[in-house]
Order: sequence, then C-alpha cells, then structure tokens
Amino acid sequence: MTTIEVRTTARRQLVDLTAEINRRLSALGIRDGAVVLQSLHTTAGLTVNENADPDVGHDLLAQLALLAPPRAPHYRHAEGNSDSHVQTTLVGPSLVLIVRDGRLVLGRWQGVFLCEFDGPRMRQVALQPLPAR
Repeated sequence: MTTIEVRTTARRQLVDLTAEINRRLSALGIRDGAVVLQSLHTTAGLTVNENADPDVGHDLLAQLALLAPPRAPHYRHAEGNSDSHVQTTLVGPSLVLIVRDGRLVLGRWQGVFLCEFDGPRMRQVALQPLPAR
C-alpha cells in the first residue's frame, strides 16, 4: 500500500488525482489488475466524473450542498461540519478501478477526484494495487 497526500485549498473542492494515481501505478510496476483507492477521512470522499469541463465539478458540489446544506436545524454534531459527513457518505470513501497496461481504465472524459467537504486540509488517499492473477 502507498499513500497519496493532497493539500486542499478550499472548504469544498474537487481535486483531480488521475495523473498522480497513474504515476504511482507506474512506479509500483503495476501493469494489469485493479487498484483500490480509499480516502482516510470522514469528510472527504472519492468519485469518478468528468475532468474536461470544470462546470461539472461546480454543479456536483452545488447539488451536494443542496442535499446536505451547511447549516440545518436538525444537525447535532458539535464540530459544525455535519454537512461534510453527509456529503462524504453520499459520494463514498473508496473506489475500485481497473488497471490495464500500467494505467487506469477510464473513459475519454473521466478522472478520479478527491472530494473535499471540510477543508482546507491535508488529506491522504490509500492506494492498494491488486495485480492480475
């Protein structure tokens, strides 16, 4: 297992990790198989989505804020980041992706994103290769 460290710069943002994941796979010598990616945080998730148009990320974050608004009268969590926990649960903390010829198998417009919901912070994403048998 290896860990990717990501410094986020805003409370809510998407950080494209695709190139870094591919670099790590190459450095580890993983040619074919799969990779498990997992956010090591309760207020940051992972997703695969479009990486060509930044408006897609904006729209995703905006919709998640509507589904779990920053302040709601029913929140009890004392830290004041209940929305971040809910949004992380909606997105999910982990991904399993196929690796072929040393690179992630993704569609033309797809990228892998860390979803920051409670930044800015230093985040860690665990990467565990699963070589083909």
